[in-house]
Amino acid sequence: MSRLLCFLKRSMKILHTSDWHIGKKLMGRERYDEYRAVLGEISAICESEQVELVLVAGDVFDTYTPSAEAESIFFDGVKDIAKHSAVLVISGNHDDYVRLTAASAFTEELNVYIIGNNSHSVSCGKDFPVRPVVSDNGYIIFGNGKGEKVYINILPYPNEARFKEGKSDETFSEKALRWISYGERGKTEKLPSLFLSHIFVAGGSVSDSEREIDLGGARAVALDALPTCDYCALGHLHKRQKIGENAYYSGAIMQFSFDEAGAEKSVNVFDLNADGVSDFHTVTLNSGRKLIRLQANGAQEGISLLNGYGGYYVELTLNLSEPLTPVESAQLHSCENLVSLKADVRRVEAAFAGVSNKNKSSSQLFTEYYKFRYDCNPPEDLLALFLSLTEEE
Repeated sequence: MSRLLCFLKRSMKILHTSDWHIGKKLMGRERYDEYRAVLGEISAICESEQVELVLVAGDVFDTYTPSAEAESIFFDGVKDIAKHSAVLVISGNHDDYVRLTAASAFTEELNVYIIGNNSHSVSCGKDFPVRPVVSDNGYIIFGNGKGEKVYINILPYPNEARFKEGKSDETFSEKALRWISYGERGKTEKLPSLFLSHIFVAGGSVSDSEREIDLGGARAVALDALPTCDYCALGHLHKRQKIGENAYYSGAIMQFSFDEAGAEKSVNVFDLNADGVSDFHTVTLNSGRKLIRLQANGAQEGISLLNGYGGYYVELTLNLSEPLTPVESAQLHSCENLVSLKADVRRVEAAFAGVSNKNKSSSQLFTEYYKFRYDCNPPEDLLALFLSLTEEE
């Protein structure tokens, strides 16, 4: 019933996604096949949900110089998505905005629009079911065949150099307010409106996979600095979250660090009409390989766990009483899903409390330290090797 009412009000169906980070590795492992699968999944969601406009809120790539394969995945992916929906992409802090927008003249022929900074507009008048009807620096108005229009204030990752601004006495907060206000100036008629940006809003929750130095607060944007609109589509933070009344981070499309193990990845889908947002819901993304943290008592138990979680990438912590043998280490690392191996060594802190090492031999010191770390005496061959290095007999 709610979807029927939205149709009668000529709503526009919108999908919000961000932080694709195409090319990002997991501790040295390539994940290209996963990126292809997830973008294909987003395309399928657009088709099944009848999405009219896709918003990609920055960090398309993981580096300024993505590989040729990463770029191929991006262009193939948005081309496939554009079969069902118009696509609007902005640059994030990981993107070289010049490189990202270099192919704009070609992508706009596919109904894919890429904005690198706030001094860029897009072409209008294309013959697509949903397309830009008005565009100027910092904003675009999209229209559909039902007569619905949506105003979008666009702020790619805000950086003075990207925006070609010199040094000034303005604080970052003052600049952010000015940049946001600049994108509001095209609101000459009352339309449903969005704010699309790649920023850190103060109060957002950060995960380990964001390696940004500006997340600590100096370049944070206050929540009350966001413009008055129906929906704020944000990128930058990898955890799906809502801040305030209508500001959303859709989150990254895959799990990129083990502190995200168990976190569901998804896209936001909603209708937007003259009355605002309705039928808001998340659609889970299942194509990316999941991450999991496991613990085991000893190597053999660890190997059994790894075999039982073959479809996951695993961070395995072993509780050890003695070092792994070369055979055990090889068996563990032969499991292709093992990404990170940690040893949790139980310490007996009290054992060394008040103990003096004065006049102790190297043999005694090594034996006591080894027992302190592993709760057992060192193997004779290991002790002999240590003593040979110290030239003590």
